[in-house]
Amino acid sequence: MILTSEQEQIRQIAREFAVSKIAPYVREWEASGGPPRELYQQMAKIGLMGMTIDPKYGGSGLDFVSYVLSIEEIAAVDGGISNIMAANNSPVALAIEKYGTPDQRNRFLPRLCTAEWLGSIHLTEPHTGSDASSITTRAVRDGDEFVLDGHKAFITAGSTSDVAMIVARTDPSGEKSAISTFITPTDNPGYQVLTKERKLGHRTNDTCQVRFESMRVPSTDLLGPEGRGLSIALGGLSLGRIGCAAQSVGGARQALRLSKQYAQERSTFGKPIIEHQAVAFQLAEMATEVEVGRQMYLHAATLYDAGLDSISAASMAKLFASEMAERVASRAIQIHGGAGFLEDHLVEKIYRDVRVYQIYEGTSEIQKILISRHLDSLDM
Repeated sequence: MILTSEQEQIRQIAREFAVSKIAPYVREWEASGGPPRELYQQMAKIGLMGMTIDPKYGGSGLDFVSYVLSIEEIAAVDGGISNIMAANNSPVALAIEKYGTPDQRNRFLPRLCTAEWLGSIHLTEPHTGSDASSITTRAVRDGDEFVLDGHKAFITAGSTSDVAMIVARTDPSGEKSAISTFITPTDNPGYQVLTKERKLGHRTNDTCQVRFESMRVPSTDLLGPEGRGLSIALGGLSLGRIGCAAQSVGGARQALRLSKQYAQERSTFGKPIIEHQAVAFQLAEMATEVEVGRQMYLHAATLYDAGLDSISAASMAKLFASEMAERVASRAIQIHGGAGFLEDHLVEKIYRDVRVYQIYEGTSEIQKILISRHLDSLDM
């Protein structure tokens, strides 16, 4: 895919920000649990926190391709920070713009686009991850309010977000049409953070278990029609898979860059190791896989921007790029040798960060199921 001059410019802006404002502090922020809120406000000032949102709500009004290009750049220096950016942009802000009432758009979007507020998506539960239709969180109508009770898990920004997009069952039946989505502030007294998880990677954001205990939410916070919640959430997941593919490419690209640099500097048997065919061929294969992953996520994003079906392309991009990222990061450690196992080099952090991409937004196994269901529609 050939990018437009505007897309190239946006990518460069995101890259320069990532290199100058994030990269120097990633080890410090890993240790402290995340960057200061001001970082996201700085990201918002250059348009990264509401990228596809209409400018009348404070967004940048850009296409989805520009958004995922920017996600790649942020993820190249830190996966955890890119995940906060991703949740805020899509699904939260994008879902509010698409399904929200005029009041909801005016109330939430300007604050999300400036990062005055950060958004979080509450779908996964301890007993159900990929099987989203099996959620048990309940939302029972009581006059002009809903009363929410339930337990959510693996919630990015669960303790730091200001706005929660919550998927809950509004009818006790097991039908998918019994599930609805709410968008509501997290300062509600019934919103309880149970734990902040200790994680292998993405240590620059908080991942939490959250409980809703008799949490009263006004009916005006219902996002979209009652009973449409699962389709709203799953539609966001499909777009999230394109973003996850971009994150994967970002991490893999950085691992490749660092490996090339190390191979040029490290010498064995009288010459830089990049001149050994065993290393040069590994770098060539890594570069090829990174570029394939990039073209796959750009293709999926282009389909979405054109209003065409992007579900299969999104799943394929997510499946390939997430698994590719682990392979490339593992090879990066191998090229670094023993040094790659140490915190002295960033490749160990990249390896830890990219591993989760095969799990969230639908596991690799779920992507294979989805792709297999669309085989008849593929040009084979």
